[in-house]
Amino acid sequence: MITLDQLACRDLHSAKKREWLVTNGIGGYASSTVAGLNSRRYHGLLIAATKPPLGRFVLLSQLEDAIVVNGVRFDLSTNMYLGDIIHPAGHLNLKRFELEPYPQFVFGNDQWELRKSIFMPQGENTTVIDYQFQMKGDLQEASLEVRPLIAFRDYHSTTHENESINRSVQQLPGCVGLAPYEGLPTLYLSYGLATVQLDGYWYRNFKYQEEQSRGLDFSEDLYSPLVFKVDLKQRPNFPIIASVEPRSIECAAEYRRAEEHRSALVFMQHRHRYGNSELIPTLHRAAEQFIATRAPYKTLLAGFHWFGDWGRDTMIALPGLLLATDRPQVAKEILLEFVQYVNAGMLPNRFPDQGEAPEYNTADATLWFFEALRQYHTFRDDEEWRDEAIELIRSSFYAPLKSIVQAHLSGTRFGIHVDVDGFLWAGDDATQLTWMDAKVGDIAITPRAGRPVELQALWYNALKILESFGRLLGDELGAISYAEHAARLEYNFQAVFWNEPAGCLYDVAGKDSSDSSLRPNQIFTISLPYPLLKGERAQRVVDRVERELLTPFGLRTLSPKDPHYRGRYEGDVWNRDSAYHQGTVWPWLAGPFFSAKLRASDTLETTLCQVDAWLAAFTGHLREAGIGQIAEIFDGDYPHNPRGCIAQAWSVAEVLRIAKIAASHPNRRKP
Repeated sequence: MITLDQLACRDLHSAKKREWLVTNGIGGYASSTVAGLNSRRYHGLLIAATKPPLGRFVLLSQLEDAIVVNGVRFDLSTNMYLGDIIHPAGHLNLKRFELEPYPQFVFGNDQWELRKSIFMPQGENTTVIDYQFQMKGDLQEASLEVRPLIAFRDYHSTTHENESINRSVQQLPGCVGLAPYEGLPTLYLSYGLATVQLDGYWYRNFKYQEEQSRGLDFSEDLYSPLVFKVDLKQRPNFPIIASVEPRSIECAAEYRRAEEHRSALVFMQHRHRYGNSELIPTLHRAAEQFIATRAPYKTLLAGFHWFGDWGRDTMIALPGLLLATDRPQVAKEILLEFVQYVNAGMLPNRFPDQGEAPEYNTADATLWFFEALRQYHTFRDDEEWRDEAIELIRSSFYAPLKSIVQAHLSGTRFGIHVDVDGFLWAGDDATQLTWMDAKVGDIAITPRAGRPVELQALWYNALKILESFGRLLGDELGAISYAEHAARLEYNFQAVFWNEPAGCLYDVAGKDSSDSSLRPNQIFTISLPYPLLKGERAQRVVDRVERELLTPFGLRTLSPKDPHYRGRYEGDVWNRDSAYHQGTVWPWLAGPFFSAKLRASDTLETTLCQVDAWLAAFTGHLREAGIGQIAEIFDGDYPHNPRGCIAQAWSVAEVLRIAKIAASHPNRRKP
């Protein structure tokens, strides 16, 4: 179980860099730092998904709280104001932080202890904040003050003091309602036995340090309409339920039990199966946080705090998040949802907020869809499962898959087409169609127009998968056709892509020249189930990628020897996006890399030991950045600081997938 001790909690520099996350299964969340200091505009105790899984609004930003014990005041909350002023400094009273079964902050000294817990019921825009007080010495008096600070704004923005705010407070039995602006949900705060003191103040000039470092608006004013006052000597337990619906405070105990039961199932099951491994049970918990509802189906969110559901991310992450965690029914729902949006042979890259049309600017999401279906079909190694899966493919997927291949052969959006030699072409200098999709304004940082190497690997893999499905479904003529297209690409591939002086593959083959930049994309020609590259050349590629791109946290996106290499991802939007795929490390690439290494290796036991060592070292990351999660990216340069989102779906998915492959590999030496 992940626990941070007093030393880590009271070191503000460390504690404000470590962030916790709680999700509600419909796109809403609560998140802040271990110090309790909001360092991002995306932090808050109730970020409600008003149009699940999107339409997110920060309703309850935080609770400024303190206790008074025997006449001495102890702050529990921590804030940073402009000028880097810290007030109050509640982290100095923090003894311990615990992640499981939900974030818990233990404050106190030798005389008293207060445990503050934060959790969200699944399927509701609701957060429970529960205070439990225990006196260890002589108790004359003890009281708790809790002051809500509200924002009521889109989570991408900030709010500032204004006269249009509605200051009125709706008072109900055991509950208050706050509706400061028209068109936004009412925030209901249900509470245990307490005195409610109505006042109404603006707290000005909060500073969000992480936003400042990203070159974005980093200051905010928050409004406080009231304060709760509790006699802890008489009532040592005080819960608050923050919700967009009025809730009885009696629900708090039921919500707690449900959350503890849900968490216990994950940890008991996987600790039993994987012994003392902390990584696999923790990543099972992390995986669940990306599952959300886009009614009537489930979906996968690409990352927290600011991503929605993306086609490419979903198809890459689905096997690790859902199949490796034994959730095939959710995987089935998502696959059935996405196939409905196939258009001109393409899967959407992004679902915007409800009411907006999906965006199709991707050349690879559709091909990853084939691989996700293949893994669904082979999820269980028993005849009954595979028969049921192939019937599902027959009824719901085979015709769309055939239409996708035909659209690629005929040509579709963004210049995506297959040439007479079997190669898949895509894009131009103004588009970003591969996963290296950074774009600032009208400038695509890594357009990779032409024949990107991983698109050839994915296209070949898709053809072979469709050939396999065709044979299983009795479509022999179709299977023969797909096999011929695949064979044509395989025959011509190495003549165009092999770069003998470099001992590896070109990254992109254009009409007149090829890009010899050493990037990780070539690893997919070996890692996918139907590899385009085998034998001695595959081993040379793995060795070259390992020497120049492998780090303790994944693969760099460009060799440090390249003149365009950027070793640090920092600064404003332009500086960050121009470094996004120019050396920045991506953890999700560790899955394909180690899959390729295991495939190319002739010393499997040694390679498995290397995978184990990499995973063991990586485990330390679970205690930094997003606690219990895996960051989106890391700096290419040492010490490889975590950057971007604190929790990224395909990072978790691919590290978990490779960890499970390594743990259950048939060549692993038995004790």
